[in-house]
This record gives sequence, structure tokens and C-alpha cells, in this order.
Amino acid sequence: MGAATSDGERRSAERAPGGVAWESIREVIRADRRAALVTVLQGEGAGAKLLVTVDGTEGSLGDAELDRAAAATARELLGSEESAVREIAGRELFFDVFAPQPKLLIVGAVDFAAALARVASQTGYRVIVVDARERFATRERIPDADEVIVAWPHEYLAGNPPGDSTYACVLTHEPRFDDPTLRALLGSQVAYIGAMGSRRAHGERLERLRQDGYGENDLARINGPIGLDIGAKSPEETAVSIMAEVIASRHGRRGGRLSDREEPVHTLRERGTV
Repeated sequence: MGAATSDGERRSAERAPGGVAWESIREVIRADRRAALVTVLQGEGAGAKLLVTVDGTEGSLGDAELDRAAAATARELLGSEESAVREIAGRELFFDVFAPQPKLLIVGAVDFAAALARVASQTGYRVIVVDARERFATRERIPDADEVIVAWPHEYLAGNPPGDSTYACVLTHEPRFDDPTLRALLGSQVAYIGAMGSRRAHGERLERLRQDGYGENDLARINGPIGLDIGAKSPEETAVSIMAEVIASRHGRRGGRLSDREEPVHTLRERGTV
């Protein structure tokens, strides 16, 4: 019978080249965290790996200065949620980016909510619907939502502050819901805020927030009226309009025609040198 294997020996055997524990990579995926696994593709130390998260690193590419430069580049890529190849200090590096599942927070179980939940679910978003009105916030009305929560939205947000992978769509267009909800969202790290309503209603909404002390930089975070201008009329078309704006925001795009875009449509193969 062979000698017993210690926990330390077992973890050592489960490390990728460069000292990154496979368990650390699995934990990033399980916890739905933002991270990048950097691998040296060519040059000295080929195969070495560095795991970069928002607040730390694990492993090494074989050189402390290269690790620092790679970590800085990795954190720039985390927001784009897109993997890339970069050349740094003569080494070709692959940045494999892990991104959390995006969440769509729908405030207001109104008539448009069911169509929006359906389109968002089909495009890979986890959908959460919040409304204080029990007769509206039901599974029967919004079957495609992952969660339907009966609560005042601002109270829900106080206990569940959204992070930078959450996109919020405020569909209530009633001041008693809108104002406290928008104040809560503006105090969070939410990635996107969209608010339904006419231009006049949105202007009045912004004026109330100004009176509450919010500056123009805060107000610029609110997209209203919500959605891209595609001439939407039905709930289904409106859902497409809203999700198009959400997706464009997520990927740092303005939502224009692809035929008018001068830059590459896909950026995975774009390379930069540091």
C-alpha cells in the first residue's frame, strides 16, 4: 500500500502550470465571479498561468513585472467580458475571461414585463421581477422570470444591492415607485438603469431627482425613455427595443447599424502590444 497523500500534496497535484489551483478556477465559476485566467502561449514560460480577480491574483507567469502588467490588462478586459490575445513584454498571452451570468431586474410587473422577461431569458439573462402589487407580481403573469418578488422595489434593493452584472429596467412610470427605486439604483453599482415613460414624464422624473440633490452625472446614468428607437409598438417589439439597449450597454456599444460600423464587428482576434 502506498503512502497516504496529504491535503497539501493533493492540492499541489491539482495545480495548473504557474501555481494556479484548479479548485480556485472551479470556485470562480461556481461563485459566478468576474475573473481572467492568463496563459503564456508563446515565449519563455509557455503554459504558465495567472488567475486574476477583481481583488487579487494567484499563480505566476514566471516574472513579477510581467505578472503586474498582465494583471492590469486582465482587469481592463473584465468589464468587456471578452477573451483576448495580447502581447506583453515579448510574450504572447491568452486572457480567458470569466463573467457572471448577467441579471435583468425588472421593476414593475406591468403588461410589458412578461414579454421582456421572455426575451431576456432567451438571451441568457437571469430575470428578477419586483413589484409591491400582489395581483400583478405572479408566476402566472410572468412565467419566464426566474424570480417574481412581491415587495416595494426600494426595500428589496436595500437588502439586495445590485452589482455590476445587473441591468435594471424600471417599468412602473409612477412616481411613488419610480423615485425611491431610482434613488436606490443610483446608490448602487448596477451596470445599467433604464426607465419607461414619455419624454415629458422622464423630464419631470429627472427634475424631482435634481431637487433631491442628484447631479447631472448621476442623472446621465438613467436611460429614459428606455430602449432603442426601432419604432416598437407591441409589448414584444418593446421588449426587443429594451433588450437591444441593454445588450448594447453591456458590450459598450451605441446600438447603431452594423453596416455603419467602421471598427471590427467582433474583437476576439484583435491584438494589442504592451
